[in-house]
Amino acid sequence: MVTITPSIVVVSAIILLALVFFATEPVPVDVTALGVMVTLMLAQPASGWLVSAGLLAEPILLFDPAQYPQQALSGFSSTATLTVLAMFILSDGVQRTGIVQMLGAKISSFTGDSENRQLGATIGLVAPISGFINNTAAVAILLPMVTDLAERGGTSPSKLLLPLSYASMFGGMLTLIGTSTNILASDLSGRLIGRSFTMFEFTELGLVVGVVGTVYLLTVGRWLTPERIKPERDLTEEFEMADYLTEVTVRADSPLVGQQIQRALGETDFDFDLIQLIRDGQVFLEPLGPKEIQAGDVFALRTDRDTLVELIDVEGLDLVPNVTVDEEELEAGQSGQNLVELVVAPGSSLVGESLASSSFRQRYDATVLALRRGGELIRRRMDNISLRVGDTLLVQATTESIERLDDNRNFIVAQEIEQHHYREEKIPVAIGIVAVVVALAALDVVPIVVSALAGSLAMVATNCLRPPELYDAVQWDVVFLLAGVIPLGIAMENSGAAALLAEFVVLTGDYLPLVGVLGVFYLVTALLTNVVSNNASVVLMIPVAVEAAQTLGANAFAFILAVTFAASTAFMTPVGYQTNLFVYGPGGYRFTDYLRVGAPMQLLFAAVTTVGIAAIWGLTPPA
Repeated sequence: MVTITPSIVVVSAIILLALVFFATEPVPVDVTALGVMVTLMLAQPASGWLVSAGLLAEPILLFDPAQYPQQALSGFSSTATLTVLAMFILSDGVQRTGIVQMLGAKISSFTGDSENRQLGATIGLVAPISGFINNTAAVAILLPMVTDLAERGGTSPSKLLLPLSYASMFGGMLTLIGTSTNILASDLSGRLIGRSFTMFEFTELGLVVGVVGTVYLLTVGRWLTPERIKPERDLTEEFEMADYLTEVTVRADSPLVGQQIQRALGETDFDFDLIQLIRDGQVFLEPLGPKEIQAGDVFALRTDRDTLVELIDVEGLDLVPNVTVDEEELEAGQSGQNLVELVVAPGSSLVGESLASSSFRQRYDATVLALRRGGELIRRRMDNISLRVGDTLLVQATTESIERLDDNRNFIVAQEIEQHHYREEKIPVAIGIVAVVVALAALDVVPIVVSALAGSLAMVATNCLRPPELYDAVQWDVVFLLAGVIPLGIAMENSGAAALLAEFVVLTGDYLPLVGVLGVFYLVTALLTNVVSNNASVVLMIPVAVEAAQTLGANAFAFILAVTFAASTAFMTPVGYQTNLFVYGPGGYRFTDYLRVGAPMQLLFAAVTTVGIAAIWGLTPPA
């Protein structure tokens, strides 16, 4: 029986605090992870001072004294962290060739208006792609295609986007490189039991899980998935903007005549946005600030009825009669696209900022007409609302501004943009590089971290990626998250906290068969990963799983696999996985939708995965 020591108490307190921060996100999860790392680093020397002062009976040992602070900083030099970093670069190299977008464009030719074919094509495309490029990137690339697919086929995007996210998750379980979670779990497995994952270690089970998930999403899941957004071809109808868009004309006696727009209308207490200026039949979009207002100018405005009455009275404006400001009207400014949905991406610099504090209009030469947060639509007084990951903005801008927004990593444009800057001539090269990386690792010629880093260098050497693009390719929040949580796993092992938690789980062995205990680990990890980061779940649960398996005399590798698979099945909440947040706004979902569709799928996967692991790898240690 494990004795509770000060080291266990300290680690347990840090874990509990970290879980609260991961779940509530008062700061980004990567910042929380770095805070955990720093706290662990400070706890050990601080305990020595307390022992010297007679305030503590024994020092707190979270890391090997001979390897302190190297163990505390090991997350930055971990092969898992470096492999994930390299995989982001490889994924971006493939993405910039346009191959995924081309595949997406081809499927619309045979899906038509059949929701079944659209759903099948969506799942059939994203799942295998997610096995070889980062599944978060796969969803970001395919989201505009799926949204347009729904629009052209007269299908609600809500019926396709949640399956897109779910399929990317179980598709990521086809290979070692499908998710950062797999790579981290492999590294932990190698350190704890001396056995890492091979490239196709769990492909057999991944295929079984994928087939089960696909069948579920095409049948029960399709029935459970709600149609939150009605099939509309007009974005202004989708965002219910009819009562918030109007046109007014400037009277000859208006006090605005002769003033610059930015001075006359830029600083006002009225809640409105000037969307476009129509003068002598010509339409002008942002930037409008320097233009001088003339009598007869027509302004298209975003405002509510009460504000409009006040604005007309004070500023000398007249309502333009018999005009409907819809998508066609807002797209009249230029030949290209002027109206799109923008999704705030993970790691965006706008997270925690508002439209006002980020100077959104001035920075991007774009006007936000509405904000959708899940099922909530906000169309007034949006300027001071703090933005979150997954928020969807209805934006009007010039074609050039929208193209720049499409290239901006702060956003995902939810419609396909007609751009021709993909490096299509590099498709064979980029695919070849990824194939070589996979082959070298699969044949055990070199470790995956070596082949992945070499592949990243090859992407630059062959001009699939340009040197400055390397830094944009990496999701640095994930890298810092990994670097921050890896030392927590080491501290759990060294302090005895993992062994203590394992004792509680082992008690279930008195009432359940070994496969039942494996199922318990799967379910506990699945519940945890729906609330906190999947990478944090793996770091917390794998040491406990290994301790429990060794205590029960079971196959520790099987228990590690159960945790790994469970950590990538955050189906029940929008916050459990980044791809769920991607589709939260564009799908108009409610929090409970994830529970309704995801909970049965979570239980189904628990049964299939547990039985599959027992059948393929066995539950007793290999001879």
